[in-house]
Formats: sequence, structure tokens, C-alpha cells
Amino acid sequence: MSIETITIPLGASEMTIETGKMAKLADGAVTVTTDETIVLVTAVSQTTIRQGQSWFPMSVEYKEKAAAAGRFPGGYFKREGRPTEKEILTCRMTDRPLRPLFPKGYLYDTQIIALLLSADGVNDGDILAMNGASAALAISDIPFAEPMGAVRIGLIDGEFVTNPTHQQRDISELDLVYAGIKDKVIMIEGDAQELSETKFKDALNHAQSEVNKIVDAIAGLAAKVGKEKRNPELFLVKQELLDIANEVIGDRMENAIFQPTKNERGKAMDALRKEVEAATIERLGAAAVTDFQMESAFDNLQKAAFRKAILDEGKRADGRGLDDIRTLGAEIGILPRTHGTALFSRGETQALGIATLAPLDQAQFFDNYSGGADSKHFILHYNFPPFSVGETGRMGGINRREIGHGNLAERSIVPVLPDEEDFPYAMRVTSEVMESNGSTSMASVCSGVMALYEAGVPLKTAVAGISCGLVSESAEDGSLGRYKTIVDIIGSEDFFGDMDFKLCGTATGVTGYQLDLKLPGIPLDILFEGIDKTAAARMKVLEVMNEAISEPADISAYAPRIKSLKINPDRIGELIGPGGKNIKSIQAESGADVNIEDDGTVHVYAAKEASLNRAFEMIEGMFAEIEVGKIYTGKVVSTTKFGAFMAVLPGRDGLIHISELAEGRVNQTEDVVKVGDMVSAKCVGIDDKGRVKMSRKAALQESEAADSPSEEVTEA
Repeated sequence: MSIETITIPLGASEMTIETGKMAKLADGAVTVTTDETIVLVTAVSQTTIRQGQSWFPMSVEYKEKAAAAGRFPGGYFKREGRPTEKEILTCRMTDRPLRPLFPKGYLYDTQIIALLLSADGVNDGDILAMNGASAALAISDIPFAEPMGAVRIGLIDGEFVTNPTHQQRDISELDLVYAGIKDKVIMIEGDAQELSETKFKDALNHAQSEVNKIVDAIAGLAAKVGKEKRNPELFLVKQELLDIANEVIGDRMENAIFQPTKNERGKAMDALRKEVEAATIERLGAAAVTDFQMESAFDNLQKAAFRKAILDEGKRADGRGLDDIRTLGAEIGILPRTHGTALFSRGETQALGIATLAPLDQAQFFDNYSGGADSKHFILHYNFPPFSVGETGRMGGINRREIGHGNLAERSIVPVLPDEEDFPYAMRVTSEVMESNGSTSMASVCSGVMALYEAGVPLKTAVAGISCGLVSESAEDGSLGRYKTIVDIIGSEDFFGDMDFKLCGTATGVTGYQLDLKLPGIPLDILFEGIDKTAAARMKVLEVMNEAISEPADISAYAPRIKSLKINPDRIGELIGPGGKNIKSIQAESGADVNIEDDGTVHVYAAKEASLNRAFEMIEGMFAEIEVGKIYTGKVVSTTKFGAFMAVLPGRDGLIHISELAEGRVNQTEDVVKVGDMVSAKCVGIDDKGRVKMSRKAALQESEAADSPSEEVTEA
């Protein structure tokens, strides 16, 4: 196979796709390059299916290699381990836009593998992996509808930037990952700094124009070197099963769909399914009826009834209008010992948000070989226990769905967090899903924001999230025919519908978003309709949240308090001390935690006010300057024939000459003071070598002369 290369200009950079050099035994393989960042992507699909297979087993793996950045992996084994959160999120972003482009009924094991081979620390590998997956499938013999393209769009100084560098992303108002086919969107994901809906739509239009370039280029590459597509058997439901199911159920399906609650709908559906299964076995025999065929037949009938009700009657499963939101509920202060808690519910969806504050040194740090941030001081963890859907299941490790939902909620809240300088805390929100019937990630945003407010976090403003769905039918020519968008979708509307579009924002604009489609692309006009509908619905959700809490409460008694001060960065070593001696001593004596930043900012954290103040005084004292004329109280650290040395400030001693110890003649220093005594003395001078002269006699004279001491007394 000859080497073939295409180059696509995108903004200020270029993306090059090459095939024919590496991984030639894969069904399709390409390398994708921008500057010095290179990703290898392969696609392989089996030609036989596993016994009993009833779903499309496609897996996407993205791996960032330490060698790509010229580094050793951390850990004892010095080998890349389990996937990082970044790798998992890249897999999800690659998987979601690809799935709708495979033929319906294609159930063959398919795997996409993307390896980051070279990382320049400037360009991210995720967009290259997404485009590489599309190109590898396009040139392979694997059935695949048409090329998909992906870009990242930023907004800097009012101008859109295509595939911004890590440095540009740090100052961008927008981080939009957009995937689509020619003139249609399939997937979006990202966040924004309260971007107006109008500007957000402009960004989507700009992204689609860039995607069109990529799609055309990959199509051209496939025309040159692409293999002839295989013609596999597609596993679709048999018409005779559909006929039997229709005959048995009749018009009872609609009645089952419109039961008032999720559990009642489930029971009604189960009863109908058992009737269909019994009738099918009676007519065709048990051997002719597989679980896949029965499940497919029954799902087809549910989907048809569900769509007919919405498209023909504007009627939804739970009786709402197309733009109606389910009953909302918001409550704070649920748990007594946590720093902040809130319970948010929307119909049968409910999330408990728990906020925790900690010192900045407890921020999360992670390896990031492709460049960009390697730590974050705000984390949102999303947990989805099986009881939330009324089922049993394995408890233990988190799955990719939980990571993806948590990331969406997290990045939707980040734009309204206070600046680290103003609120130097590490913050964590855990969202415990209590009930699930659609859009738990959006409920997690709402409960998380309220929990942060209750914890005392001075958010810039509140964020809420809501979802929008789509129900459509195909026209005779195969194009999109009738459709209707629906607000705040429940689980069945997600399962039987065509779109799950989640949008978060404030009263001002957009902060986070994610689009998943079951269709192979939709026109942007439909997505714009969803943006407008969710914007209106979001205001209603914000009203309910603001009734519960609309501003930060006082910080919990159980949360760490904080004080900050600034020292000369050149003197950070003095505060730390040899082997950390000084800072350990401060923390041991005060019970507080001390965090030091490179610019000399020192943060002191403590649960008790007394601990906080003591640590703060010790640090202030260590870096304070001794003032002539001021009285200090400190411990005698040593004695000599000519006087005593006292601790004036931490690390600074002063000499009380024997003639300054007391009125009259003093024969021996120990006649007046001994080592360990606490004494008060006045600073009477500092010579040009920095030696401090103290006078106990002068301090005593001032004390006797005044009715009340006017000088400030400082303990060392």
C-alpha cells in the first residue's frame, strides 16, 4: 500500500492525515499531525458476531504515552496504568459521534484505538484522535456512512479561534468541541464564560464551516485509497414478530406508555411484553424467538407509539406539554456535619449535592502528557448507585458514564467559581444521585451550586442546567421529515427519542453543554431551537434555586478557616526551614495547616479560630522587623557575663546588656534573669551590623511611669 497524505488548513495551523506507513494490518490506520503532536488511530471490526449478541459492541481507546512527551511514567512500575480521566473523556468524545454513522443492525465487534505518539505540549491530541478515527473508518472496508470531522473552537478578544493551543485556551471565553458531517452536527461538548446564546450560535456556525473542510478532505482521501466496503449481514427484527406483537397488543401500548410514574409504566410494559412473548412462542416455537428479536420487536412498538403521540398529538408519556418542566424542588442544609449540602429534584430525578472545602494543597494533581493544566482546585464527582433506578447492581469502581457526567457538571460550574486569590480553597462537590429518570447530570449542576453556596463559596452567580430532546421521522427521500423538540426529557424520551441536548448557564449566558444524537446528524437550526427552549426553561429552574439560597452563607463551623499574608518570595526558605523544620514547628504548635505559593503568598488554614490566629502570629512574627522604641516580651535563650540574650521575634535575638537588666548595679546576669525566663524589654537600638540592643530597665521605667502601658507589647 502506498503512502498517501492530505493536509487541511484550520485556522492558524494545519492538520495532516497520513496512511500507508504504520499499522497496515488494521482494517484502517492513519496518523494525524498538527505541528509536532502526532496521534496514530486504527480501526478494526470483526466479520462474525458472538453468540447471543444483541447490541453494537464498539469500544474506543485513547492512550497518552509518556514517551510522547519525553517523560517517564510515575509510579513503581514506570509504565502507563489505568486510563486517566482525560483519556476516558477523549474516548467518550470520539465514541459518541461515530455510533450513529454505523448501519442499523451492525452488531460486529469494532474497536478504535488512538495512541498519542508525539506531544509538543502546545496542541492537544484529542481532536486529532477524533478526526483520525473518522479517517481510519472511512478508508477501511468497515461499513460507515460518511466521514465525520471534529474541531475545537475558542473565543479570544471577540474572534473565533480554530483548534487553539493550550496557552490560547487559558484565555479563551469558549471551549467548544464540535463534531459533524457535511452541513450537520452530531455532537458538541464544552464550556463557556457565560456566553450569550447569540454568540454561542455563531460559534456553532463557525465550527460547522471548519468541519466541512475536514469532511471533504477525508472523503477525498477515501476516494483515493479507501477499500471497498464489506457487505455484512445486518441483524434486524423480523417482520413476522412485529406483526404478532401488533396483533396481540393492539392499541394498549399507548395506555401503558402514559402511566403516571416510571415504575407504573415499567410494570405495564412488562405485562404486555410477556403477552407478546407467550403468543410468539406459541405460533413460531421457542427456538425461533431469541432475546434479541423479542427485545427489538417490543422496543420498535414502544418507539412507534411514543413517537406517534408526540408528533401527532403533542402528548408526552407523563402528560406534560412539549415545553413543560417537571415539578421542581430545592432544599439546603440536609446534612449536619458537612460543609454544605443541597437536594435538588425535578420530577423523579433527584440529586444530593455535598460540598467540602479544604486547603489549596489538597487540590488534585495528575499527569498530562499532551500539555495543558496538571491540577485543579475544584472537583465534582458524580455517583450513580443502582437503587436510583430501582435496580440492584455492582458497587465499586466508577464507570465511564459517571466520569463523563461528572465532568460535564464540573465544567459547567467552573466559570462562576471565585478567583483563587479571593477564595484560596480547594473545593469538592459530590453528587449522589438519589433518583434517576432523566438528566441527572443537570440536577447535579443545580444541587452542586446550592451546596457550594451553603458552604460559603462566593460564586459569581448561580448556574442551572436543563435538557432538550428531539422526536423526528424520516421523509420519503430519507431526509429528516417532521420533528418536535421537547424540554426536560425523562428516561424513556431519551431512550426512544433522537437527541439528548444538555445546556447549562446563568441568567446571563451559557457555561456548559453536551449533545448526543442517535441520528446521523441534524441541521443546526434544530439545535438552535433547543438552545432557545433551554434558555427559557433555565430561568424557571434558577428561580426555584434562588428561593432556596441565592447567596453564599457563612462558612460552616466544620470547614477550615483561612488567613493569608504575603512574604518576600526570596525568604520562603526561611519560613520552611532546613528540612521543613520551621513550618513543621508552626503547624505542630498551632494545629493549623500552612500552604505557601511561589509568589510568597502564605495561606493559613485551621478549623479553630485560636489555631488560625496563633499560626498567623508566628508567621507574622518571623517576618516582622524589630522596631526601635518598642517593647517586646520573649524568652531568655542564653546568658553571659556581660548580659542576656532574649528572643525578640522568631529567629531574631537581642542582647540585654548587664547594665540594662535592672536599676542599680548588677553583679551577675543570673541574679536577675535565667535561661527560660520570660522578660519584657525595650529595643533601644540596632547597629549597622543588625545587632539588636534591648533594655529591661527602660521597659520597667515606662511601666512604672504610665498609668496604663501605651506601647504595644509583642510576644516572641
